[in-house]
This record gives sequence, structure tokens and C-alpha cells, in this order.
Amino acid sequence: MTSPRSTARTPSPVRTRASRAPAKAAASDAPRSAPAPDTTRTPPAPDGPRVPAVDRAVRLIDELATAREPLGLAELARRLALPKSSVHGLLATLVAHGLARRSPDGEFSLGTRPLQWAGAYEAQSDILRAFHQLAGSRAALSAETVMLAVLEGAEVRYLACRPGTRPLAVNFRVGGRFPAACTSSGKAMLASLPPDQAGLLLADTPLPRLTRHSVRTLTALQRQLAQARLQGWAMDDEETAEGMQCFGAPVFGPREPAAQAAVAVSVIKAGLSAERRQALVAAIGGLARDLSAALGAAPPRAS
Repeated sequence: MTSPRSTARTPSPVRTRASRAPAKAAASDAPRSAPAPDTTRTPPAPDGPRVPAVDRAVRLIDELATAREPLGLAELARRLALPKSSVHGLLATLVAHGLARRSPDGEFSLGTRPLQWAGAYEAQSDILRAFHQLAGSRAALSAETVMLAVLEGAEVRYLACRPGTRPLAVNFRVGGRFPAACTSSGKAMLASLPPDQAGLLLADTPLPRLTRHSVRTLTALQRQLAQARLQGWAMDDEETAEGMQCFGAPVFGPREPAAQAAVAVSVIKAGLSAERRQALVAAIGGLARDLSAALGAAPPRAS
């Protein structure tokens, strides 16, 4: 399948909504796990003035959201490299608005108000609503883990995950991030950009390597992206986690020629027959086309 949208501008933000529960962690006999995704980094901001106090508040909320246990004022100030007085004022404001809560012993954790925002995010999303409606429509994907992701700079962020019945080495947690160069969904979206634009997104730092199979150079990655443009789907062959193979396809909207999102299916590589692989590729490509149609994208031109 040849994508007609291989020359594109940077994808515009996608309106999204919250997802179902993430996939469970791998069972003991699953392949060796990849490093956990980094959920603390903020995607690049649009041009324009930024408000430092808001930046600090968002960093503080991120720290509370990713902490495994409540944190004290001193520890939060240390992690954020901010004066205790500044963090104290931010915490008081967040607690007052329900974005943080203070325990009787003076430690802080995330509040309940983000749940309200998550509900609004869910209600306003076209792509997530379509994903939840369509993710189970392909028989070949019924037992497999299927993910929906968007491109944020050189990384992908997972917006939704329909867990399968088979254990995997990676927990595709909603909100989690992975390097785009290592994932099939990331490659599928990068392939919808002009080659020079995709290269610019990845040129600032060395390509991350999550396993010994991860792509080593930008030149090698560009070859993979060129192949993905030709065939309409991309592959992660043990590049995120050893023993796991993923197939991803781009999802397009009605206006931007670049992919707005991507869907991917992840499976255990051992024992995967050529016939089963072909069925998975066809199914994830079909799901991507169904989602694109639900978003109002024009049907792809026949190759």
C-alpha cells in the first residue's frame, strides 16, 4: 500500500480523549523488558512567550504524577531545583484547586481534579472515540495488544491501548512515551513527513537504543522510513523490547497531509509465521484506514 501523503508539514495536535486500562506487565516467561518510557518530559512548545510560574507548576504536577509515593516539600524542591518557598507557594495553590493533596504528615501527592480533565479530554476526542469503536473490529487483532499514539517531537506518546490476551515485555501505559525511532507507530508517522523534516526531528541527539536491535544511525533509519512510505506500514523488529515485534500504520485527518496519529499491534516474535505476520499487517493497515475515514480523511489513491 502506497501512502499518498508522503510530503507533509509537521502534524497538527490531535484532539484526544482518555483511554481504557493499559496493558498488563509481561509474564515471567515473556521476553526481556525494555526500559520504562519517560513520561516527565514536556513536548516542544509553540513559539511565543511562556509564563515561568505556569512552567514551574506543570513541572511540579508532572513530578507528583510520576512519583511512586507521596513526597515532602524538601524532596520536591530538590527534584525541581527550586527554592522551598517557591515550591511551598505552588503546592498551596495546587492543593486549593484540587490538583494536589496534602497528607496529615505533610507529604504531597496528585489530587483528584485531573480526573475531571481526563473526562473532558475523553468527551472531546474524535480519534479516541473512533479507536475504541474500531479497535476490536478486525478478527486478526482480537487477541493482540493494539495501541494508538501521536508524534511529539522525536517521541511517541500513547493515547490508548486495547490490551490483548497474550503477555508482552512492555507495558504500553497510556500517557507513556517512547523514542519514535524505535517504535513502529513512530516510524509510521515519521514516514509521512518529508525525509528532510523527519531528519531534523531526530538530528539533535544520537538515536536512542533500547535494545541491541535498535537502529544505530540516522541513515539506516531513513532507509526504514523510505520502505515504510512505499509499503504504507512500519515495523519494530525487537527494537523496543527483545523478542517483540510490532507493526504500525499511519492515521490521517481531513486536512494535514502528515499523519495525525498511528496504530500499532505488538506480538511475541517467537513462533510468528509468515502467514500470521501478513494477516497482522493487513489488519493494522485496515484499522488505520478505518480510523482515517472516521476522521474525514480522503480515501488513499490506488497505487
